[in-house]
Amino acid sequence: MAQLECRNLTLGYEGKTVATGIDFSLNKGDYLFILGENGSGKSTLAKALLRLNQALAGEILFADGLKANRIGYLPQQTPSQKDFPASVKEIIRSGGLNRGGLFPFYSKEEKERAHTVMEQLELLPLENRCFRELSGGQQRKVLLARSLMATRELLLLDEPAAALDPHATAELYEIIRRLNQEQKITIIMISHDLEAAKKYADKILHIGKDSAFFGAAEDYFKGGTAHA
Repeated sequence: MAQLECRNLTLGYEGKTVATGIDFSLNKGDYLFILGENGSGKSTLAKALLRLNQALAGEILFADGLKANRIGYLPQQTPSQKDFPASVKEIIRSGGLNRGGLFPFYSKEEKERAHTVMEQLELLPLENRCFRELSGGQQRKVLLARSLMATRELLLLDEPAAALDPHATAELYEIIRRLNQEQKITIIMISHDLEAAKKYADKILHIGKDSAFFGAAEDYFKGGTAHA
């Protein structure tokens, strides 16, 4: 059974439909790029997957122990987030709060998990630095690490490389590739970056105004479908 399956979704908000006929399924370890024009429903789909809002019609099914609160989510970064006055370590540890219930403290296991995640993303030298003092690329790595605290199954990333320079973008994409290939974490990447999709994705979901494409990345680009 697929780890995640969406059946004939209709998406919208405030009574307005933005996308219809969305069907796709993912197995553990897949790497999906979600492409489409602004306003096509990409972020609305992300919120539906996270149960932050409901699809207007259709079904979203989870399997293999996956639940909405076990999806690691990296939203688009806002200006206020860039000036957050907390240490790297504090921000990363806070990513596990959604898994830990109502207890407002960190267990030994959560602290060890945060240490492991910082080690994997080469953030240990920065753990006591203030987040707002970091470069844009470093901040995105910290927020990616925070999202990893919530999951060992699936990461949902909304334009993670937006506004980063080419070096920081390449570094971030390489980290995400390693998480996918070495830890078999399923990746869902919302993006406009066609070159990155060609390089990293094995599946593409393209949401358009009148139709949606889902299939192998090779078929998407070979068939001339690409126009995100």
